[in-house]
Amino acid sequence: MLQEPIIATVILFALIAVGEWISIYTRARVPMLMTAMLGFLILTWIGVFPENILELSTLPALGAILIGPLIVHMGTLMRFKILKKQWRAVVIALSGLAGALTLILSLVTLIFDFPTAASGVGPVSGGVVALLITNERLTELGLTSLIVVPVLVQSFQGVIGMPLAVSFMKKYGRMFMAEGKEAAAHVGFDDGEAVQPPRFSIMKNNTIKLFVIFVLAALGVILGDLTGIHFTLFCLVFGVLALNLNLLPKSALESANSFSFMMVALIFVIIGTMGGISPQDVIDNIPAVLLILALGITGIMGGGLIASKLVGWHPYKGMPVAMTALIGFPGDYLICEEVARSETNNIKDQEKLFQELVTPMLIGGFVTVTMASVFIASFIMSLI
Repeated sequence: MLQEPIIATVILFALIAVGEWISIYTRARVPMLMTAMLGFLILTWIGVFPENILELSTLPALGAILIGPLIVHMGTLMRFKILKKQWRAVVIALSGLAGALTLILSLVTLIFDFPTAASGVGPVSGGVVALLITNERLTELGLTSLIVVPVLVQSFQGVIGMPLAVSFMKKYGRMFMAEGKEAAAHVGFDDGEAVQPPRFSIMKNNTIKLFVIFVLAALGVILGDLTGIHFTLFCLVFGVLALNLNLLPKSALESANSFSFMMVALIFVIIGTMGGISPQDVIDNIPAVLLILALGITGIMGGGLIASKLVGWHPYKGMPVAMTALIGFPGDYLICEEVARSETNNIKDQEKLFQELVTPMLIGGFVTVTMASVFIASFIMSLI
């Protein structure tokens, strides 16, 4: 029965739906993505899910090509006037990485060795690309026994990072909503922003809108291949420009009634990163992995705390931005949605809090996961 793609898809979809229900029931204290990832891992270990369930469901293949369009959509959430004020998010994100690198490279090297420390640095910085760079270098050097370390770090850091970030964001959300319009003015939220119509009337058509989003995503991929710069950066820039030039409306995929399905397809891909990890892998490498995770998370939180105070942001707002290195996309976006939903009781306040949270989180995520992690992994692994 599981050989039917629709059956395998429904089973995986049920895992996501249960995670969403738990998130709503716990008021976002248990993030949906964390539940889905852990549930997938445990159910695979005990034999409830076959190891090839993702292959049986064809939705992950679709999700893999939707990253570009979803990043374009994220760009359509950001007006120039708000982006100008996000330099603080960049400083905080980089400070968090600096703290993590300092602790991991010093203490893990002292307790284990430098290759072990280096193998955990890239994944803690965030991103699948950094993981691939790390694994390729370890294979090239014949250190294949260490490959499971970055894989485990990459797999479990989000499970730890998401509830920590949510805890800080919920506290900040309550403060932000209590302060009301005064706080909104301080951080640059325009409560009375007028809805700008698309520049061309044909862009009101959902099919045409989707086509343009996919075209921009494809251009981002092409430019990424030509320049060596990660394609998601181009997709983000195209989305920002499309919004601010009124080519696309704000929240473009939502206006095209396509966002929820695309996000679910991408979540299938994300939970698949837990595949291939066996209980024995965890047991054999757990000392090094736990130390790297503990030091990495401590360094990120410490760096984020110090930088938040220096740039004038409340730590409850700044520290989750630093922790985007642990979470990445789409986790950073999803927890903003969940926190905004849990800390408000009407649509207007929910949107207000969501906009306050999501822009710095997305900026922080792109700084850490998309940009800095690739540079850090490449440089540190070259030192082995």
